[in-house]
Amino acid sequence: MIVVGLTGGIGSGKSTVTELLARRGAVIIDADAIVHELQRPGAPLLDDLAARFGRDIITADGALDRGKLAALVFGDDGAVSELNALVHPAVRAEIARRVASHAGTDNVVVLDIPLLTERHTYAMAGLVVVDVEPEIAIERLVASRELSAEQIRARMAAQLSRDERVALADRVIDNSGDRDALERQVDDVWEWIHTLPPHAG
Repeated sequence: MIVVGLTGGIGSGKSTVTELLARRGAVIIDADAIVHELQRPGAPLLDDLAARFGRDIITADGALDRGKLAALVFGDDGAVSELNALVHPAVRAEIARRVASHAGTDNVVVLDIPLLTERHTYAMAGLVVVDVEPEIAIERLVASRELSAEQIRARMAAQLSRDERVALADRVIDNSGDRDALERQVDDVWEWIHTLPPHAG
C-alpha cells in the first residue's frame, strides 16, 4: 500500500484530480465525506457540536445546518479552534481506520484532505498539491457556485496561502489549463506515485 496526500485551495479543481486518480485505480479517502458522515443526524459528534454552538445549528429534521454553523465561527479564531478541536480528532481516527483496512495490499490510497496544513499529521509517502491562479479559481467558482467573488476571496484568505501550500508539495499539478493538460499531469503523477515507498504502518 502506498499512501499519498492530495490537497488544494478552494476552486483549484482538486475534486477533478481525485476523480482522475480514482479512474486510474486509486482508493480515495475523502475527508470532507467523512466529516459529513460523522455529522449525520444522531451521530455523537453532532450532539457535541450542538452542545458547544447551540441547538440552532440543528435543523427541524435533525441535520446539521452547515450555513448557520459557518456563520457562527467564520472570522472568530477562537470558535474555529473549538470547532476543529471537536471535529479533527474524530476525522483523523476514521481516516486512520480506513487506511489500516488497506494494509498489506498493493493499493494506492489517496487522502483527499482540503485543509491539510501540516503534512506530518498523516503518514504519507508524498503530498500532491493542485494549484491554480487565484483569479482563474474565482472565475470558475462564480460560474459554478452561488458565491460572489468577495465571498470566495474571503474563504481563500482563511486558507493557507498559495505559496505555503506549494511549499509543502512533493508534486504540484497546475490546473490552469485545459482538460488534456490536466490528464497528462495526472498520468505523470500516477507514475511517480508508484516509485514511492510503501506505507510502513
